[in-house]
Amino acid sequence: MTVSKLITASMRSILRNKMRSFLTSLGIIIGVCSVIVMVAVGQGSQAQIKKQIAAMGTNLIMVMPPRGPNTVNRLTMTDVQKLRADSSYLAALTGEVRLSSTNVVGGPNYWSTSVYGVEPDYLKIKDWPMKEAEFFTDKDLQSRTKVAVLGTTVAEKLFPGEDPVGQSIRILTTPFTVVGVLASKGANAMGSDQDDVVMVPLDTAINRLTKDRKIGSIEMSAVNEGLMDQAQAEVTSILRQSHKLSDGATADFSVMNQSQILQTASQTSQTLTTLLAAIAGVSLIVGGIGIMNIMLVSVTERTREIGIRMSVGARRRDILWQFLSESVILSLLGGLVGILLALFLAYVMKTFMHTPTLVSPAVIAASAGFAAAVGIFFGWYPARKAANLYPIDALRYE
Repeated sequence: MTVSKLITASMRSILRNKMRSFLTSLGIIIGVCSVIVMVAVGQGSQAQIKKQIAAMGTNLIMVMPPRGPNTVNRLTMTDVQKLRADSSYLAALTGEVRLSSTNVVGGPNYWSTSVYGVEPDYLKIKDWPMKEAEFFTDKDLQSRTKVAVLGTTVAEKLFPGEDPVGQSIRILTTPFTVVGVLASKGANAMGSDQDDVVMVPLDTAINRLTKDRKIGSIEMSAVNEGLMDQAQAEVTSILRQSHKLSDGATADFSVMNQSQILQTASQTSQTLTTLLAAIAGVSLIVGGIGIMNIMLVSVTERTREIGIRMSVGARRRDILWQFLSESVILSLLGGLVGILLALFLAYVMKTFMHTPTLVSPAVIAASAGFAAAVGIFFGWYPARKAANLYPIDALRYE
């Protein structure tokens, strides 16, 4: 039997019971659709995370205090000054303190936001432009001037429809003068609004707001991407000297670069994507079992037909290939519908639900191939059973 005749005969048999064929393929449709959508959401999230981490800064290196019980933050301005004086691979550097959920009052309005104490290099490190006016200067830092720069969200909440530059705000109980507004940056990798922020000079924040000589973190930008590892090693060495740590002693700080942050986030997202795709893939196995069940029923229903075909010269392999091709075509048709449904759902999620999705051609091809493999695997037993029938027994079957 030629391939074209085999496909024609298989399609005729499938279309003879349209509803049963559709219900048989439903498990494959759902399985393929689920796998593609889950992977598309995972890959879209990974791409979004990479984009947002890249937006965190240019060649970023971060120094953080240790976390966990019985740990002490030993980062101080002395560490910042030593890094600035001794480092040779850093293009920009800032210490940072943060006050979360801090009440800020502007005119008759108030807003709870995050207040950051930073140095002028902060904008260079974060690659964050100004929307209006200017950032505070080194002179403001040294003079501990009470000036503030607002994120666009805070500016809109405190001064709706007004120009906030030159206006007075109160952070906790301390008055500040607004000297600029940051350009909008949107949400970060965790979904938090980066524009919901107020920035003040670091020394002013330490002396007026936190009243704590410790700083929350140190952020730096390497001279270029190729020197990230050398810069990180140098920062670690300088801080160990600053903290008088002996060789082999556990560091009381952690140093991470942008590549490590990206790798950690990507690995977490990839693990979750793989897990979701594996769970969705279970429905493909269930769909395959459904195909095998229906094909076994089909063999029983068509026993006399098989006997007649064998008696007029059909070989066992012709019977085998016909039933196997029916199983594979059912799986492939289900896979095709599943792919089309997945593309539609991915479009709807991206367009109307604003969920990042990225449909990969490789995933589509793999899903189609897996659907065909399911058809072959679960269709083999019914096809072999049909091919092994004895013609006389088959003709006598009632």
